[in-house]
Amino acid sequence: MSGKRSASHAGSWYSGSGQKLSSELDNWLANANATHTPAKAVIAPHAGYAYCGACSAWAYKQIDPSNIKRVFILGPSHHVYLSGCAVTSCESYETPLGDLPIDREICSELVKTGHFQKMNKSVDEDEHSIEMHLPYVAKVFENYQGRFKIVPVLVGSLKADKEQSYGRIFSKYLKDPQNLFIISSDFCHWGSRFSYTYHDKSYGKIYQSIEAVDKMGMDLIEQVDPRGFHSYLKEFGNTICGRHPIAVLLHAVDTLASESGNGKMSLQILAISQSNKCKTDSDSSVSYASASLVFS
Repeated sequence: MSGKRSASHAGSWYSGSGQKLSSELDNWLANANATHTPAKAVIAPHAGYAYCGACSAWAYKQIDPSNIKRVFILGPSHHVYLSGCAVTSCESYETPLGDLPIDREICSELVKTGHFQKMNKSVDEDEHSIEMHLPYVAKVFENYQGRFKIVPVLVGSLKADKEQSYGRIFSKYLKDPQNLFIISSDFCHWGSRFSYTYHDKSYGKIYQSIEAVDKMGMDLIEQVDPRGFHSYLKEFGNTICGRHPIAVLLHAVDTLASESGNGKMSLQILAISQSNKCKTDSDSSVSYASASLVFS
């Protein structure tokens, strides 16, 4: 194992001061409502907190930490190419609110399937998609320190069949009532710097077109339709950076739904926002959304 992963984005993407960060998170959580709880899984963004901290709170507000022993965090890889998935090789992850221990037993169990490799520490620390969720996890679980561990998973550029395969692998963990899944994703990255400038003028201004295209994808996510989601991405090319982790979750839920006796599952989008309201071709923005999956 590689020891502790440092909070490499603290002080830039979010506050490096534990006291200030704790206050910010408390404020965002206080302004969100628990409307779809207790969450079995959440989807939340991974941008700088100045852009998406308030939106993320809606996902984290749905979590009841009292019976959770293990938190899986699935984030997309932004800096290295992966055709599969990778788990951390570290023993703990640092946050300004305290260190989070890794469930090394589950990481080893995943590697033994032959479908997971291990990240080296530099790859781990370069990636922000998992780290941006750690302070919220530390905050929501602050009264349960020592009672839970995390399982960070870096998700690569998966083909459709691999999304389904990983969904099947994770379905047994999703089924466990003591496990929680966090899916890390931003939504539409719009603008020339993102090489995505789709604009359907029938919806009005650019930002309204972005909202409409994002909503198409969100509707399919709520319907837990992994194949429809794949077709939608192929048709519109929407730059949802966590599309592969989302698809893995959808396939995991779909796998459980096909089994008998798993009860009702409901996935709801709870909050959406944009970093900027694009009105001209020179503008750019990133969209954010929070969602919660509930089993009943």
